[in-house]
Amino acid sequence: METTTLAVRTGGDERVVDLTARVEEALDDWGAAEGLLSVFVPHATAGVAVLETGAGSDEDLLRALRDVLPAAGPQGEGWRHAHGSPGHGRDHVLPALVSPSLVLPVLDGRPALGTWQSVCLVDTNRDNADRTVRLSFVRG
Repeated sequence: METTTLAVRTGGDERVVDLTARVEEALDDWGAAEGLLSVFVPHATAGVAVLETGAGSDEDLLRALRDVLPAAGPQGEGWRHAHGSPGHGRDHVLPALVSPSLVLPVLDGRPALGTWQSVCLVDTNRDNADRTVRLSFVRG
């Protein structure tokens, strides 16, 4: 198995970060041909997703997450997990909706994504600007 970590700086804002080029670079470095790629974010307040970026879908996802996980908590009653900045409790619920991991098939050295799909880090936590993403490749 090949494995590496990516350092990702997300800053102090909610963000969707396209990791596709960095994923492809890692696969190139490994001389990957066919197999499975695991993408994992070892944080309690972030997730990874496959989605379209650049056409507004990334912003739509963040807006939808704000609607589903409002900073004020369910029915405005606050979050029981209350340390950090206001609304930070919602960030700890995020990985239940946006998984912290995904597995992609790799064909001909590339992740087998659809035409408009990208591998993305989803981070709503304004309190942690530095993230790590672990890539692990198993040859087929």
